[in-house]
Amino acid sequence: MSFGEEGQPMSGELTAAELTVDGRVRTFGLRAPQQDGAPLVLALHGNASRLPSEQRRPGLMMDEWTSFGAHAQEWGIAVAYPDGWDRCWADGRGVTLADEAGVDDVAFLRELIHWCAAEFGTRPDWTIPAGISNGAFMAHRLGLESSDLVPAFGAVAGGLPVALERIEPTHAVSALLINGTADEAVPITGGYSRHRGPDGELRGRTLGLAESAAWWQAANRCSAEGATVTTDRSSRYAVEGGAGGSRVTAWTVFDGGHTWPGKPTPPEWDNGPNTVTSTEFDAAEQIYQFARAALVPADARKL
Repeated sequence: MSFGEEGQPMSGELTAAELTVDGRVRTFGLRAPQQDGAPLVLALHGNASRLPSEQRRPGLMMDEWTSFGAHAQEWGIAVAYPDGWDRCWADGRGVTLADEAGVDDVAFLRELIHWCAAEFGTRPDWTIPAGISNGAFMAHRLGLESSDLVPAFGAVAGGLPVALERIEPTHAVSALLINGTADEAVPITGGYSRHRGPDGELRGRTLGLAESAAWWQAANRCSAEGATVTTDRSSRYAVEGGAGGSRVTAWTVFDGGHTWPGKPTPPEWDNGPNTVTSTEFDAAEQIYQFARAALVPADARKL
């Protein structure tokens, strides 16, 4: 770890830290901000519970897989790379090891948000979850259950879990949703988890890209007409006019697999037979630019 004279992590350097939440020691990586009042990005990894035990912590791998850390000082943000319990998230679908263990990952991430605010002066109500797959489902959940702290989130390859769709957020939350048309692990049309129940039953259903976007559009009370921009490699449907200036974008990546646009997939991750990665845009950059416009006081987003 890299620390300054007073024992605090130096801004911009990737450090490792831990918190104890609900009796569990939770680990995370962190790039501290340069100034008070910075937004905090939570980069949420996918389900890594099947990786060999000698593999690196999945949270830290997200520093290499995304460009949030590379741009942290330029964008004036802090970035945290939390590790899921047993290297997965209790995202509400009821299919992961963390779900089965009864882990409260919302409590962990809220504690991490407030710890960063106390230690480094980040704004707790300017937290931006950005995840892929299991991490994308977790980003939806945090947006729903901690909408007071989350003005915007980015979900790559992961729609809204059906088990959570009856939750009513207290604040509007802008949502940037990205999915590839050739994603076989999390199809763009939604569906059930690949992890079946003990008797082979289907479980863990999630909404597709369009359905998830429509859900968040309604939750945010977006009133404007939507607009679509299409290129030869992708299509973006965006709607604005929500409470507190909130908006929703559904980004379809043509022929895209279960990948993070802009960065090649790390060899440690098994993302199914189609690992085509879009190079048309950098998902981290697009999520940050999208979220930046949503950084308003929490009171302005109340529903």
